[in-house]
Amino acid sequence: MTELTESVLQMISEFGKLPGLGKKSAERIAYHLLKADKAEALALADSIRAVKENVRYCKECYNLSEDELCSICKNPNRSRNTLCVVEEPQDILRLEQTGKFDGLYHVLLGRLSPLEKITPDQLTIAALFKRIKTGTFGEVIMGTNPTVEGDQTAYYIIRQLESLANKPNITRLARGIVTGSDIRFANTEMLADALSERQLIR
Repeated sequence: MTELTESVLQMISEFGKLPGLGKKSAERIAYHLLKADKAEALALADSIRAVKENVRYCKECYNLSEDELCSICKNPNRSRNTLCVVEEPQDILRLEQTGKFDGLYHVLLGRLSPLEKITPDQLTIAALFKRIKTGTFGEVIMGTNPTVEGDQTAYYIIRQLESLANKPNITRLARGIVTGSDIRFANTEMLADALSERQLIR
């Protein structure tokens, strides 16, 4: 049996740390890159380096951006009256594909999870409250995932917003999205319906 070199073993080990990749998948990717020409393999390495060096969180909404503000926050045609709260930047991409929402977003960068010891101070909830207090939002949409943790996060935020003097209307995405699912994996039509049929909570 041929022994793998130290550098190949290291590459397999690093790929194996990625979510959803087991040892076999990590090995397949490693062998694919070994067979690929040098330019193709280095292009992948360069793209990873560029992302880590250039991509940051938007200082306003915490979406991914290469500038201080993301393209959505900078867009003068977006409505400043509606704010959709989501868990991760990937959720924005899925919701934008519906073409049904023209407001702004706020990314929590996670969700509350007592079991994983994720508390409000580890998310961008404080920044969210500041935006709502100083903004002109007439509606805040709870776009967290329809999971136990997503619902807990939404209701925590709702309870905190109750004390605001200028409390906006609070809505929730309609439950066309199956309970326990993830916005990232819902189809575009389902998300469009969830946005269009969102329900008033407070």
